[in-house]
Amino acid sequence: MPIYEYVCMSCESHFEELVRVDDVSPACPDCGATKVSRQFSVFAAHGASTQPSFGGGGGGCCGGSCGCGH
Repeated sequence: MPIYEYVCMSCESHFEELVRVDDVSPACPDCGATKVSRQFSVFAAHGASTQPSFGGGGGGCCGGSCGCGH
């Protein structure tokens, strides 16, 4: 069963819930409201052997051209 992220439309609480694809949306654990919205989830890749390279200048986030010092 996948874990989905939800936000309550009544109290704006954010929570996660294990649900099957064909299950109805869960009730908010904080206020009990049933009007919740499933959110898109962003996940990170763990165990990557190298970090991504953003430009070849070695200047960090933008290759050093922004003056941020990275």
